[in-house]
Amino acid sequence: MAISAKLLGADEYVVVSTRTHWKALIFPVFLLLVVAGAGGFLAAIVPTGSMRTPLRIAILAVGVVVLLTFAAKPFLNWFFSTYTLTNRRLITRHGVLTRTGRDIPLMRINDVSYEHGLIDRMLGCGTLLIESAGERGQVILPDVPHVEHVHLQMSDLLFGGPDGKPGDGILDNEEPPEHMRRRPQQPPTDDGGTIFSSDDNR
Repeated sequence: MAISAKLLGADEYVVVSTRTHWKALIFPVFLLLVVAGAGGFLAAIVPTGSMRTPLRIAILAVGVVVLLTFAAKPFLNWFFSTYTLTNRRLITRHGVLTRTGRDIPLMRINDVSYEHGLIDRMLGCGTLLIESAGERGQVILPDVPHVEHVHLQMSDLLFGGPDGKPGDGILDNEEPPEHMRRRPQQPPTDDGGTIFSSDDNR
């Protein structure tokens, strides 16, 4: 889920990396259960005869089309939509076949806030509102899990660290946690090993 370590700068590390909230899967899962139940029921009551097999195949085909149209697309959109906050920038990625993304340097962000209604509070998500210097102005990130925590992390990077110092993504005398540090590059091994370990992709 995290952005590849190959795309990070030498002194850059991931602070928060997440997909959009799982609430986007509620309707696809509900639809899957309904279609599976209805399809099984209809297939069971098909009368015997020469048309029984073709009718069951038709029921199956209709069920597959409905699931691909109304369930698979929301699931894939959820799976491939990610938000990543590093100590240098905010990275968003969306799309399945056509990927779209945006990288916002933290130094260009003027303000960050969040909002969440009653349902979002119950589910633990919300919308992150980012004011950036540039042509596009406000950036809205919907369905951010643990939005209050993400807002706090971003505010620390932007406006001050633990000592209340002004922040622009760089905090004086601060080292990233060990598990967030980018590993130094290693030469490829003879057995075809990669430069980065699997831990880098977390």
